[in-house]
Amino acid sequence: MSRIKAAFEKIKAEGRGACIAYVTIGFPHLEDTVPLTLALLEAGADMVELGVPFSDPLADGPTIQHASHIALENGVTRQFCFEVAREIRQKTDKPLLFMGYFNPIFSYGAARYIEECAAVGIDGLIVPDLALEETDELLGLCREKQIDLIQFIAPTSTDERIRKAAEVASGFIYCVSITGVTGARTNLPDYLPEYINRVRSFSDKPLVIGFGISSHAHFVQATGLADGAVCASALLDAIEKAPESQLIATGVNFIRNLTGTSKN
Repeated sequence: MSRIKAAFEKIKAEGRGACIAYVTIGFPHLEDTVPLTLALLEAGADMVELGVPFSDPLADGPTIQHASHIALENGVTRQFCFEVAREIRQKTDKPLLFMGYFNPIFSYGAARYIEECAAVGIDGLIVPDLALEETDELLGLCREKQIDLIQFIAPTSTDERIRKAAEVASGFIYCVSITGVTGARTNLPDYLPEYINRVRSFSDKPLVIGFGISSHAHFVQATGLADGAVCASALLDAIEKAPESQLIATGVNFIRNLTGTSKN
């Protein structure tokens, strides 16, 4: 059983929703990623998406675009991303995912990329610009290495699109809460319950809501409908605004406030 599947089974047994935190590798500084990620996991994040910086992140809003730009300016390389994942894996058993665009995977060689992911302990891969119709090769490679290739569903997805994604989905299905790019929002959309129920009718895989989760109220609403929620832009905003000496503490407090928990 994959770490992601095992995590969702444990979380479901505990009667709560999963908290998935997003961290851009190398942001705000190269040396921050490992201690920050471990601190977020300790604070209550159930798994972490490690964002692989890319120069043209089309699915991302201003916050993650900015974080990617800073990370690349800091000198993040593909190999640095692998080494960061390896170091984190040595210190936690919680699921780690790479979220990154297809171009760097293609240029490196998909088979080689997936082999490296497996070697450093990556459990899942999220590729936002990879069309469902083009997933066969990557899906096969991921299955060989027991890495979950996460499928995206949008509010505008047809029933046929949802059915096809559900057929090949593993780990969880990423339900984009809105059409458009990532970013914190004031309110989640009114159509969310109907949308999630529609996806649920096609799959018994865990459903995770992402894009726009920025508060405890959002987290409660999202995990009341789905099995988990991703927080990215709002977390990155909070971290960037924090004084350097308070960066990790700010991330920890953000996750605790998001989930409504506190350390005893």
